[in-house]
Amino acid sequence: MKFVDEYRNAEVCQQYAAAIARITTRPWAIMEVCGGQTHSIVKFGIDTLLPEVITLIHGPGCPVCVTPIEVIDRAIAIAAVPNVIFCSFGDMLRVPGSRTDLLSTRATGSDIRIVYSPLDALAIAAAHPHQSVVFFAVGFETTAPATAMLVYQAQQQGLSNLSLLVSHVLVPAAVETILSAPHNRVQGLLAAGHVCTVMGYQEYEPIAHTYRVPIVVTGFEPVDILQGIYACVKQLEEGRSHVENQYTRSVKPEGNDMAQQLMQEIFAIAPQQWRGLGNIPRSGLQLRDAYAHFDAIRRFDLPMETAAEPTECISGLVLQGAKKPYECTAFGTRCTPEHPLGAPMVSSEGACAAYYRYRHATVDRSRMTLGRM
Repeated sequence: MKFVDEYRNAEVCQQYAAAIARITTRPWAIMEVCGGQTHSIVKFGIDTLLPEVITLIHGPGCPVCVTPIEVIDRAIAIAAVPNVIFCSFGDMLRVPGSRTDLLSTRATGSDIRIVYSPLDALAIAAAHPHQSVVFFAVGFETTAPATAMLVYQAQQQGLSNLSLLVSHVLVPAAVETILSAPHNRVQGLLAAGHVCTVMGYQEYEPIAHTYRVPIVVTGFEPVDILQGIYACVKQLEEGRSHVENQYTRSVKPEGNDMAQQLMQEIFAIAPQQWRGLGNIPRSGLQLRDAYAHFDAIRRFDLPMETAAEPTECISGLVLQGAKKPYECTAFGTRCTPEHPLGAPMVSSEGACAAYYRYRHATVDRSRMTLGRM
């Protein structure tokens, strides 16, 4: 398959790994921001191909994982309201709140439906005019344009029974939070190709300059990631810190202008609470005043109650890149995909889920093997 098979070529991967080894003269720590990149790294054993002195740090790039527990509790509370149809992507249903999750809430009789696009919620709202339909809008800049289109279409159609629980987050602000932390050890970054497809990569240029960190936009296949690591290490070895674009087959410097215009029409930038990272200024999206009547929080008048992660769960440290999933004492025993303590064990992009699926029995680096390509 074009743009897949050639980017999973094992021989090409070995060549790039050898090239990285040739140019590496000292230890480097590189963070891949996106959970999709993390899954490829773990699945295909990319980290095992690299020199021991190169450390890959898993970043907070899983939108399900960084959705704060308070928002999950709000979603559950709204879904339990009589006459509500609550629409969500499937990977949100297993994410634990402080007491339960959406899947268990559905089992008690709440009308919670899995959708595959925000516009599915539009169709449901049109088909059920006497019920209140709520869409759980979660994701990075990648999915925000589709949510914006949902609001735009609902406004055009005059659907007064539709509202949104919005928890969209923006990557650059989180990256700056990580890089400015007192104990930061990230020296290079692999930026997420799908986010940059929408937003471009120009907003990363001041970050690379300010923190003197090379940033390479990459795709999600093994060759993509190894090419990105090579470019990042090359910059580090040469003392440079610029933004490079490995994912040229999808990403342009300016991104998708039409998608950005729609987002700017519907959303305003706001502070956002991130699971594991805390409250980050200018890292989230909220509905503009002209569309505030679609805000489920206002419509249902639910207060934001604080809640804490289970004390045994180290998902905050995993999301910050401070710990690997297998360093958690509950990993693979008291915390599994069937019975998760935290969101990173649930999501298809979560680091804990990746290690459980591909490295559960082989968490020691010396015993890790290269996955099939």
